[in-house]
Amino acid sequence: MSRPLALYIHWPFCVSKCPYCDFNSHVRESVDQAAWREALLADLAHEARLTHGRRLGSIFFGGGTPSLMPPETAAALIAAAERHWGFANDIEITLEANPSSVEAARFAELAAAGVNRVSLGLQALDDETLGFLGRAHRVDESLAALDTAQRHFDRASIDLIYARPGQTAEAWDAELARAIGFGTTHLSLYQLTIEPGTRFATDVAKSQWAPLDDDAAADLYELTQARMEATGLPAYEISNHAAPGQESRHNLAYWRYQDYVGVGPGAHGRRTGMATQRHRKPENFLTAIGRNGHGLQSETRLDAATQAMEALLMGLRLREGVDITALSKRFGMAADDLVDWAAVEKLEGLGFVAASPLPHAGRISVTPKGFPLLDAILPQIVAIEPAPAA
Repeated sequence: MSRPLALYIHWPFCVSKCPYCDFNSHVRESVDQAAWREALLADLAHEARLTHGRRLGSIFFGGGTPSLMPPETAAALIAAAERHWGFANDIEITLEANPSSVEAARFAELAAAGVNRVSLGLQALDDETLGFLGRAHRVDESLAALDTAQRHFDRASIDLIYARPGQTAEAWDAELARAIGFGTTHLSLYQLTIEPGTRFATDVAKSQWAPLDDDAAADLYELTQARMEATGLPAYEISNHAAPGQESRHNLAYWRYQDYVGVGPGAHGRRTGMATQRHRKPENFLTAIGRNGHGLQSETRLDAATQAMEALLMGLRLREGVDITALSKRFGMAADDLVDWAAVEKLEGLGFVAASPLPHAGRISVTPKGFPLLDAILPQIVAIEPAPAA
């Protein structure tokens, strides 16, 4: 029996510009909600026809500001998804939300529509930092939204950003302790990164402010891991922490390289060996829907080597690591062609990875000591060369 399918629905519109996001061209003052509901339903139906016979294990509403999607649109999409695919008994249906009073006012209706998990972008627990991050909400408003979310949804997750300019270990430890005290069973804790093409990148280039240096950021990472482990919310992925059994099942589908379909502007997907990408600009997406009945911009067959490489790169982000024997069987490749065992042995000696010895080639995982160096470790471990571009 095939594994459950994951469905990602991208709502493209934002309500305000964000200094560390490159999706700011999607800010809109008004949206034709009926037209967008029909477009998303058509795009969803197209993917359902191509994955007939699969059941859904999770749905994730993400993108710009999906919590401002009309509840009737969410309800229509959830109902259509169940009609097309059928649901696993314990389906997880997550909505990303900004913690504003406007969005929290919709939580009851969104829960009634079928959403059972919310991911709240608190980002920080002091108003000055929220202003720096370009967030429109204040702390008191975000905590009221969290309280509303915990009353209406079965599960709630919160996001925080750390390694901010000038942030001290003492300040972050106090903020983290406060966040843990809210009682959520899942926290996503991200180090601040400067993405090219964003306002933050421009500010740094102009020396208007400087990012936290690497050593200080590494110290905050270690503090985070120790605090979360001691609290019973260990990292199951490099930036995600949860109580046992409370992990995001949707995101686990990505990291375990299971099939997922992406619907909506800019959405990516991986289904039956195909890489899919939707038109990113909303107007282009709508044009494609009208012309083709779906919003696909590209659909590319991935060879076994490319799929195996992606599975390794994703799976090694997880604390559980990757079962090399299973990966070898899945993609028909020898274990020696997947992994550089000499590099694994060297990294294991340094305490950065843990591995089952050859000839069994069982499981490889990056250790907590190695996770801060993940970007440097992955190219050493993964032996697969990407296929040349056609």
